[in-house]
Amino acid sequence: MGKEKLDQRFQETLNKGDKLFVPYIMAGDGGLDVLNERIQFLEAAGATALELGIPFSDPVADGPTIQAAGLRALGEKVTLRGVMKKLEETKADRSIPIILMTYMNPIFAYGIKAFARDSAKAGVDGLIIPDLPMEEESRLTGDLTQNNVALIRLAALTSPKERLEKIAQKTEGFLYAVTVKGTTGAQTTFAETVGEYIQELKKMTDTPVLAGFGVSTPDHVRQLSEYGDGVVVGSQIVNCFHDNDRETIQKLIQASKKQAAH
Repeated sequence: MGKEKLDQRFQETLNKGDKLFVPYIMAGDGGLDVLNERIQFLEAAGATALELGIPFSDPVADGPTIQAAGLRALGEKVTLRGVMKKLEETKADRSIPIILMTYMNPIFAYGIKAFARDSAKAGVDGLIIPDLPMEEESRLTGDLTQNNVALIRLAALTSPKERLEKIAQKTEGFLYAVTVKGTTGAQTTFAETVGEYIQELKKMTDTPVLAGFGVSTPDHVRQLSEYGDGVVVGSQIVNCFHDNDRETIQKLIQASKKQAAH
């Protein structure tokens, strides 16, 4: 289903009056054997879609928590090919859309055509590549389109309006509004201008706008969802799984639901 599955799930959630909640986990943190169970837990808890990180030795957008998770996964000998294989094997066990987050280096090493083809076979619906500039996208957009995998673009606080408009018009699935200047990681507060920034992005695109980087409490989820269509939560989810604290994950997801918004 790919791109359509992502669009349909997002629209259904928004139509119910809920906000979109996309948790991030690092594939292979704790070993690949736990991956399917964690995906099923997040789906049952009410997550809209799942962002699945691929461990990489030089993760430029990741803060300390996600870097540590990546190192744990690399210590378990987890590779992009291994993750693809596991996703394909367990495809029938889930209905939640899967979004891969990886860097260009592993995709080049895999082979762009093979990566796009295997993503579709594994049931991957979307892709986030933090180190892929808009000017270089044409290297893989053709293959992704052919295999119906959405390319989700990131909008940075530091980008000029003209560039943000181009990114917003090209994005598929959703527009990822980066809410901090820097890498991922839990924040205590956000800049006062973040709400205005998210609202500006909403005017630039018909796709949902999700805020991410630093979202770590139910209050953050509610606060940022007021401006846009929902949130992406990474470091806090990674920490919770590492500490076996699933109750906090459920509270974060519940904060995106209509009955919890007020």
